[in-house]
Amino acid sequence: MSKTYYSPSHEYITVDGNIGYIGISDYAQHALGNVVYVDMPEEGDELEAGEDFGAVESVKAASDLFAPVSGEVIEVNEALVDNPRLLNEDAMANWIVKIELSDPSQLDALMDEEAYRAHCESEKH
Repeated sequence: MSKTYYSPSHEYITVDGNIGYIGISDYAQHALGNVVYVDMPEEGDELEAGEDFGAVESVKAASDLFAPVSGEVIEVNEALVDNPRLLNEDAMANWIVKIELSDPSQLDALMDEEAYRAHCESEKH
């Protein structure tokens, strides 16, 4: 059964077993506006929790992507190369990278959906 976790910097990771799908939250895509480019790592790259691994650029701003957990990139979402606006259409369904987690215990430091909603509310005020 998959479970989704969120980081304070608005990335999500949906985990199924030892595999994680990382993307930006709906809140993040909303704040960015029209996404025009997604800078992604390559398959085989190692992500370190808390370090940036790419960026999402919109007509308004560019925002670095931070890895919520450590792991090896096993797939990138090639559809985003040709159509970065998929993130605006459905950020939660259009993950950016698929990783194999190297330390699943790092998930414990992330927020569940309820805590993340509260985090977003606190940022609005």
